[in-house]
Amino acid sequence: MCADPGAAVMAVESQRRLWRLTLGVGLTVALSAALSWPLAHLAPVLAAKFLIEVRQPGPSTPVQLLAGGLATVGIALVVSFGPTQYPLVFLPLLAGLMLWSYYLLPDPRWSVFATLLLIASLLLPYMGIQHPGLTLAIAAGLVASSVVAVLVFALMHLLIPVRTAQAPRPAALPSSSERVDEALRALMLAFPLVCFFYLVQVNDALLIMIFVAILSLQASGIKSVQLSRFLLLTNAAGGALAVGVYQLLTILPQLWFYVALVALVTLALARKMVAEPAKEPIFAGVLTALLVVVGSSAASAGSEVLSSFYFRLLQILMVGAYMVFISYFLESRSRSRLREPG
Repeated sequence: MCADPGAAVMAVESQRRLWRLTLGVGLTVALSAALSWPLAHLAPVLAAKFLIEVRQPGPSTPVQLLAGGLATVGIALVVSFGPTQYPLVFLPLLAGLMLWSYYLLPDPRWSVFATLLLIASLLLPYMGIQHPGLTLAIAAGLVASSVVAVLVFALMHLLIPVRTAQAPRPAALPSSSERVDEALRALMLAFPLVCFFYLVQVNDALLIMIFVAILSLQASGIKSVQLSRFLLLTNAAGGALAVGVYQLLTILPQLWFYVALVALVTLALARKMVAEPAKEPIFAGVLTALLVVVGSSAASAGSEVLSSFYFRLLQILMVGAYMVFISYFLESRSRSRLREPG
């Protein structure tokens, strides 16, 4: 006889959530690798984010997806008119879109839309500068990845549903001032790096823009002041895990092995999330780093695979080092203000 029925119910739901994440990421990796549309490697990252952070689909999910798709197409059309050639006009507009995305993110009614809006805001203008003719194709790829991620998210909840008695209670939404503070912190973390890549026009920085978008979204939800520790752990562990997975893939470069290996790693990280809920953002960040690096490298072809993997890994580590430094600086300033008398 169970002494604590509530704990037993939560344990069952944790196991169901674990399998939703594992099977969902595995299915999305298989689809993205097999179909290989533009930005296909972004679909597993989005699917993992939705399965971890959005505990249950609701009526607003398709509305958010539609709004995100329309926003993506709208940004692509605006970029095609050339505002990226005027940094003094474009960069403040970009900062406003990023800030709005960060502000909306904690609200479950808008979290999917906020994710898609931020990624579109960063990727499409960058592609408009580097490859003006590919902006609409990249927008279509981003919309396709978003649709696949949301469909897999919905399918996993259809196959392994959250039972009514086990449905998690919605967390209390932070106050407007708290959401503004978190949004400003995330903007200060990511925007200087974004400005650098836009103004210097660094080539082949698409992966960096994707990683900045995902990492800053995750960082905006970290309530602990130890943001630098979170970024350091996720980048170091994610990079090391990506190297291990990639080396195994070089031994047996088959689609089924790639899918099985990623699913196995996802299962291991999901078990850690269930066992240590307080450290869930760290394990989610590790999974994100793994999916971004390995997925984008798997999309390369022929002799470029080896060099592209380590080049992408170096990009991720450099971005991570920058974000660790900036977050440590922001934390130090915050602690100094707290120590000031009066």
